[in-house]
Amino acid sequence: MSTCFSISVEASKAGTALVLAVAASQNPDPNPLNTSPLGGSPSPSDRASARRNPVAGLPAALPQSRSVRKADITADLVCGLIADQFPQWADLPVRPVDADGIDNSTFRLGQTMSVRLPSAAAYAEQVDKEHRWLPLLARQLPLPIPEPLAEGGPGRGFPRPWSVYRWIDGEPATAGNIADMGQFATDLAGFLGALYKIDPAGGPGPGTHNFFRGGPVAVYDGETREELASLRGHIDTALAAQVWRAALDQAPPGPPAWFHGDAQPGNLLVRDGRLSAVIDFGTSGVGDPACDTTIAWTFFSGESSRAFREGLPFDEAAWARGRGWAIWKAMKVLVGALEDDPEDVAFTTRVIEAILADHVAAA
Repeated sequence: MSTCFSISVEASKAGTALVLAVAASQNPDPNPLNTSPLGGSPSPSDRASARRNPVAGLPAALPQSRSVRKADITADLVCGLIADQFPQWADLPVRPVDADGIDNSTFRLGQTMSVRLPSAAAYAEQVDKEHRWLPLLARQLPLPIPEPLAEGGPGRGFPRPWSVYRWIDGEPATAGNIADMGQFATDLAGFLGALYKIDPAGGPGPGTHNFFRGGPVAVYDGETREELASLRGHIDTALAAQVWRAALDQAPPGPPAWFHGDAQPGNLLVRDGRLSAVIDFGTSGVGDPACDTTIAWTFFSGESSRAFREGLPFDEAAWARGRGWAIWKAMKVLVGALEDDPEDVAFTTRVIEAILADHVAAA
């Protein structure tokens, strides 16, 4: 009988903790001096706080009569999957992160690993991609990125592939934990610039695995026009339409390059006030890297935005395409937030205003 056990963790009530827990939980540990064995036993404190699975030591399979929902992906299910497919780790405690994200359900496995399971079929393609390409990219980048340790398959009613990663220490970026925002922006631009120089041969082009990031922004033209119609009276839709048209009108980009696809604060880890790792390559691929510019308007401003822009090898056409990606996503978020999230409405409206101002300045 497996000794795998799960630990209950109360969900965080703070919005910042949500971001920190989700991003940190998705990543491996770069510390080469970590002496914890990969399949080591849980610590005494882990055992003391553990809640053993009451059903014969392992959870039953999920019911096959309906599709698997995110709420079905529990620590007990992960215990069962680990015990079945990676018995060398079956004695390690499994505990959920303090609060979870949308694309994946993430759990700590012991002290040095995490388990990440796609929450819907739309995210399942990313598993094989990360296992195939992250080890190659890691050898050529200046900062740690996630290190896949094992790939699991469907089991116990869970229908998708899933991953075990090594843990990366650090906290997702916030205005409060970055010592020098301009330096942080420069460091991020340097990391992305190194990524763009990696040989893209054979890499995954835009597609369903990354929601067509890296391809022409025109793939979202219909959706963007619907957003513009829905947001009349909430933002300057005439100017937003200009931003979108400018993105559509740009000449095709140059040779394809690797890109991250979601270089946002939750995927940028900080230690000692500096950028220390970049995580979550689920939307990465090979194509037009202009989609990596969006943090210039969602997080940076003033001097840090200028430092980020100056550090990237992009011409104005790339920045125009980047504003297209940014305005599409920001309007999409705003349409949803208008229903019941006034805080997100205020934040996303400010993001849109920054994008529009940058478009005007560039004209």
